Amino acid sequence: MSTSLLLFPSPNMAHQFNIAEAKARLSELLDRALGGEDIVIARAGKPLARLAPIEEMAPRKPGAWAAWQVPDDIFLEPMAPEDLDAADGKFTDEFGITMPRAKP
Repeated sequence: MSTSLLLFPSPNMAHQFNIAEAKARLSELLDRALGGEDIVIARAGKPLARLAPIEEMAPRKPGAWAAWQVPDDIFLEPMAPEDLDAADGKFTDEFGITMPRAKP
């Protein structure tokens, strides 16, 4: 193997970094991944993750839920006693006994 192969790795070759080095150089590694390099993060020499740019997401279609309506009766129904107790800061144990919470 010639030394030129070691000095100039193939552009398709993945560059592997350990976790500590990746944390220290994260900004640089992100820039390199955005530039098309294959960046692999490893622990004890075993690859764990790959940094890759996110593909362009399709723009969200506005008004997708415009026709969705919340029935008014949901908000006008009386609350269940357990919900009222929870709102008052009380709790109920597994036997249904409601006890006040200790004041700080």
